[in-house]
Amino acid sequence: MKSNPITPASTSDTSRAAKIDVMALPWRPIWLLAAPHRLAFFMASLMLVASSLWWGFILAARSLNMALFWAVPVSAAHALLMTMGFMPLFFVGFLFTAGPRWLGLPEVNARSLLPGLTLMLGGWVVVLIGFHTHVTVACAGMSLVAAGWTGLALKFLAMLRRSHEPDRVHARAVTLASGVGVIALWMTAVSLAVDSELLLRTATQVGLWGFIAPVFAIVSHRMIPFFGASAVQFLDAWRPMWLLWLMVCMFWMKAVLSAADLWWWPVSITLRWCQVALELPYAFLLLWLALRWGLVQSLKIRLIAMLHGGFAWLAISFALHAVSHALMALTNGELSLGLAPLHAMTMGYLGATMFAMTTRLSSGHGGRPVAADNPAWTLYWILQMAVLLRVVAAIWPAASTPLTLLSISAWTAATAGWAIRYGRWFGRPRLDGRPG
Repeated sequence: MKSNPITPASTSDTSRAAKIDVMALPWRPIWLLAAPHRLAFFMASLMLVASSLWWGFILAARSLNMALFWAVPVSAAHALLMTMGFMPLFFVGFLFTAGPRWLGLPEVNARSLLPGLTLMLGGWVVVLIGFHTHVTVACAGMSLVAAGWTGLALKFLAMLRRSHEPDRVHARAVTLASGVGVIALWMTAVSLAVDSELLLRTATQVGLWGFIAPVFAIVSHRMIPFFGASAVQFLDAWRPMWLLWLMVCMFWMKAVLSAADLWWWPVSITLRWCQVALELPYAFLLLWLALRWGLVQSLKIRLIAMLHGGFAWLAISFALHAVSHALMALTNGELSLGLAPLHAMTMGYLGATMFAMTTRLSSGHGGRPVAADNPAWTLYWILQMAVLLRVVAAIWPAASTPLTLLSISAWTAATAGWAIRYGRWFGRPRLDGRPG
């Protein structure tokens, strides 16, 4: 009996189809279950585009003086959604694809991730509705999100415990950061239950600096020097463990200091100068690290350059943090760089690194060349333009509104372009005809 050539199981027929044109085959949801990255990245891209469109609409409505009902303060809602809305969904795709290789374990069946991912995506839809209806609705949705991530984090912890690989440092660090994410998400649900904006903002800061950013630092520490050394002959994969824990601890320190800003504002001038004393040397260390990992040499290789471009924003963000805190110390809090340092880190480092990592994984695990072709390269630079516009908008208040609108437009164009392009791949067989 001849097998159906457009099901994941029919690898021989798929190989023949791949030689013709897999993009001519119909897009089928069943293919999302062929590999963890397909399912998780597809759901994450839906969340990413929905978040971008939602925030673009909010900014446009604000510029037109349109009144909208908010059950949750708008800035707190924006911070929560953009911090923990789509990033953890992307984490699932990466960690349950690369994680088994790190740990020497068999590949993960994507179906086993479906319940947790569905809870998270569905929960965020409810949260969005709750933002504009009632805080109790947002709380219910947030509880679904927290439950979904808790189950997935426990699943990764179980993988770590089953592993006998000698080197499990990065996996352990990711598991620890994921645990902080569990705390942050449940803390968010509690803050909505008691209708506390202060607790909600605190939970968001814990989620950003204690969960999201450390996972990126851990992956950057493991993957950027490895990719650079594999692409540039005379580079080595230099990644001492002290550097990993320094990066993670700096983010955790930022979590504590950000929470202190919320609870004890205005903080003392002495604390501001202590922040500068930590952030400025760290910014120089990150810049040196980018050069040590081959920033200049990698510029000829687009995909590696994309990773380095994201990492460069991390150094820039800490430099901007240092300048902003110095201004606050000198002017008793009257002057600062506003949200420029934060957006340099979130949109620049997190956004660009996510873009590069997911592009690389989607290409390699899609049976395609592991490279940034012209469409991917163009989308990446549109995203970079969005980051630059948003940072300048924060520093230049007089032009904030038009620059911010341009920024969200560019961000939405880049993210929607990525989602459409790679989403088409996720619902079709691999180009090389192999399973997965």
